[in-house]
Amino acid sequence: MFKPLIFYIGLRYTRAKRRTQFISFITLTSVLGIALGVTALITVLSVMNGFEAELRERILGMTAHATATGKFGQLDDWQTLDKKLVDYPHVQGAAPFITGQVMINADRRVSGTMLNGILPDYETKVSDVAQKMKYGALTDLVPGEYGIVLGLELANYLGVAMGDKITVISPQINSTPAGIVPRMRRFTVVGIFQVGMYEYDRNMALIHLDDAAKLFRLDTAVSGLRIKLDDLFNAPQITRSMAKDLSEAYQVSDWTLAHSNFFRAIQTEKRVMFIILLLIVAVAAFNIVSTLVMVVTDKRGDIAILKTQGLTSGSIMGIFMVLGSIIGVVGTGLGTVGGIVLALNVETIVPALERLFNVQFMAADVYYISELPSKLIWADVYSIAGMAFLLSLLATIYPAWQASRINPAEVLRYE
Repeated sequence: MFKPLIFYIGLRYTRAKRRTQFISFITLTSVLGIALGVTALITVLSVMNGFEAELRERILGMTAHATATGKFGQLDDWQTLDKKLVDYPHVQGAAPFITGQVMINADRRVSGTMLNGILPDYETKVSDVAQKMKYGALTDLVPGEYGIVLGLELANYLGVAMGDKITVISPQINSTPAGIVPRMRRFTVVGIFQVGMYEYDRNMALIHLDDAAKLFRLDTAVSGLRIKLDDLFNAPQITRSMAKDLSEAYQVSDWTLAHSNFFRAIQTEKRVMFIILLLIVAVAAFNIVSTLVMVVTDKRGDIAILKTQGLTSGSIMGIFMVLGSIIGVVGTGLGTVGGIVLALNVETIVPALERLFNVQFMAADVYYISELPSKLIWADVYSIAGMAFLLSLLATIYPAWQASRINPAEVLRYE
């Protein structure tokens, strides 16, 4: 069916004659449509892959891969559990923490904030916040001095800088002769961090673990231990094994439970975007149908002559499948190259466009992060290119079949 003669004739039909300029224009639009669809599909999926990877890195840079706590939401003797985890397989580090919701007041500004009590030396084992300090350092948190480290967006909202005093209002209450009043403590801003994720930069503050214990009246207890693992994607299996090995007095959870809905939503978005953009490729691919139908109509005389010279219906069908496949291959190839180039350079192109038009495409308070990341996964490229070519090939079947059914006697009668 597919002989060199068939390839030659199929390639020959791709060249335009003066009277078939319109057909050549339709062919060109089919090629460009496939190319644009494939480019868009590769670029969008790469951006979504980068967005997911960047969010995962930033979230897990501030939160734990796994968390261990007591049955009643706190650990009374965290040092004992920490010693058990030091030599546990896959565990790279653990750090105690105390967490709670508070109100922070600075002059006339008030903000609800998640307050975390940490031990600076331990915290570096499980999070990247020490590397994200914009001003000051985690080691400036000294017990008894009531220092506090704020996220950059939170500090900007409160209008405070290094060395300023703020008031932390705890949900705990004090009974005084004047009545029941909330617990309040003055803190000094000793550091400001910026992780590049609005949720943390705007809604998180850090203090020393001892100061948090006094503020929340926990004495020597903590909220739990944050654990860093060597393989975050294997966290569910590791935490299940850990829960079996530890006593029933402890509860262990992993990051997939805390953020499962968020990452599941991203995966759903990726699938939906893939289907939507694949439909664009399908529309462009099926433009090949109209192109080949017009070519078949234009070449009826040629087909009749070829059949009288001995070409079979299968060979005629092969000629037009070759022609349609060439359109698909060229369009898919151009789109794949364009998508790869755009995906690899989107982090440079988007900031340039933002500066040129003085706009911001990614508002941090809406999209969590303010940059447009990209991560090219070659498996996506191969699958997209393969599907685009397959759709192009399927689009050639009907017109090629119609060409193979042409009766030479009926056509040549009027030639």
